[in-house]
Amino acid sequence: MLDTTPDPGPLPQPRLAAHPARQSREPMEVGPDARVARLDRGLTSEYESHRLRTSVGGATGAQGANSSKLASSRPEPGRATRPDAIGMRGYSSMERQASVAGPDVAFGTFRLFVTQRVLMKGDRAVRLGSRALEILFALLEHPGELIRKARLLQRVWPDVVVEEGTLRVHIAALRKVLGEGHSGTRYIENVSGVGYRFVAPVSKLERSDDENLGGAAGVHSLLPALHRVIGRTEVVAALVAQVPKRRFVTIVGPGGIGKTTVAAATALKLRSSYPQGVYCVDLAAISSTDRVACTVAAAFGLPLLSEDPLPDVVEFLAQKRLLLLLDNCEHVIESAARVAEAVLRRASGVCLLATSREPLRAEGEWVHRLPALELPSRDDLQTTEALGYAAIQLFVERATASTGDFELRDEDVVLVTEVCRKLDGLPLAIELAAACVERLGLQGLAERIDDRLQLLRIGRRTAVPRHRTLRATLDWSYEILLPEEQKLLRRLAVFAGSFSVKSALAVALLNDVEQVNVGDHLADLAGKSLLVGDVERDTIRYRLLDTTRSYALEKLVESGEEPAVRRKHAELCASWRRTAEN
Repeated sequence: MLDTTPDPGPLPQPRLAAHPARQSREPMEVGPDARVARLDRGLTSEYESHRLRTSVGGATGAQGANSSKLASSRPEPGRATRPDAIGMRGYSSMERQASVAGPDVAFGTFRLFVTQRVLMKGDRAVRLGSRALEILFALLEHPGELIRKARLLQRVWPDVVVEEGTLRVHIAALRKVLGEGHSGTRYIENVSGVGYRFVAPVSKLERSDDENLGGAAGVHSLLPALHRVIGRTEVVAALVAQVPKRRFVTIVGPGGIGKTTVAAATALKLRSSYPQGVYCVDLAAISSTDRVACTVAAAFGLPLLSEDPLPDVVEFLAQKRLLLLLDNCEHVIESAARVAEAVLRRASGVCLLATSREPLRAEGEWVHRLPALELPSRDDLQTTEALGYAAIQLFVERATASTGDFELRDEDVVLVTEVCRKLDGLPLAIELAAACVERLGLQGLAERIDDRLQLLRIGRRTAVPRHRTLRATLDWSYEILLPEEQKLLRRLAVFAGSFSVKSALAVALLNDVEQVNVGDHLADLAGKSLLVGDVERDTIRYRLLDTTRSYALEKLVESGEEPAVRRKHAELCASWRRTAEN
């Protein structure tokens, strides 16, 4: 959990001094937290450009005549880990000063674990920006002593020129996190015009306290928040047994089926099995394939000393025992596969759990296809029987959470079953539909469920963008397809049921000029969880889920190809009739 404390007051507006090589012209964001974030990004950019021009390498030690009590001047690569483990940006030289020597300390209700670079309040990890954290390290190295501003600036920003206002912003952010002023608590004293000192009592932590942090095994990782997981007990149990044995398992399924939820539940169950913990790296926000290794490096607090940090990541992990969760790999799948293979080969104590809409097809990978939630095959069920099915149970729970008084009655079972069936048992779609009960009622929802893409457009405000609506989830899958795959998918939407490869070929090619390897693309679409393949005797037949078909039909209309594809489909049906007559 993250520590939240009231804002102690307005922060001064920071100004970046002009760097010798360039002046940032990007306008500052508004608000104290935004200012700190913008300063972090701007100064990191300045540092990276300076590093590339001057070929600076290695770690930069703490500045000043006094040797550090908490930080060594040249840490072992990667010894520092961060509570905000998931990120994309490069690390400044300040972040290479991982404080790995010296004791862990306690002050007030806080504990600072040096090796892990984690600040705890009680049993909660506190999210603190890397520069504010480095300021805290500097002050705690000499508690009670006055640390001059120039020394702090040199320590935290050794490779760029900044003004004192920038330091004040980060000091204010640190004070806010520590909750200064509440109940008369005081941690940092400002000596006007000179510097700062840490004035609260500080005590050294004994080893048992450090072991308590390690025993949490995952304090520094950020697993997705979990609601109660419904209908996945057996799946999670199977994965908990598989991952340690197979070492590399990818959970595969269509968007909205709950891959991240299952992966997070599995990781939490396995947390105590890995001494160095569980690290979750969410790749969804990455738009460039060359950022995958950088993001994994950032998860472990590794400095970015080259354009390809993968060798450093592998070297750091070589002697570790931990679980690495790579979430949402599908849009950067080649780079994710490269990282997974490298880690698997050279870090024997690391296990990998990945989620993707298609297999990574990497060496050593085991694929676990995640099924939809179980649906009843009959409509004539009593309430108690219906609630034994996970899809119905999820719908009822989310509808109750939305309305406050929803109760499943025997006469409602048919409607709820039909809604869940038309949504293919997809947890995300069922949750979105259940939230509509408050404004439409159950009968109204059932009547409009065929227009599912338009209907299910209101999701949780805090959900990631691709999970806020059913359409957004399908957009995410469609947009990462190759153009030929997009074309084939939308043309296949004319099939209401299953179809063979021969039938797909009949509607996919609109003219003799088109050259489409239909068989290969069908297999690829099935691999990417957009088609379902059913083996019947010696042949395979494909079908689209109802939700995917509705979306593909929209795309077919938008493309202007619908009349031609419908004509091809009609000709195919006519050929079947002639064959039957003969």
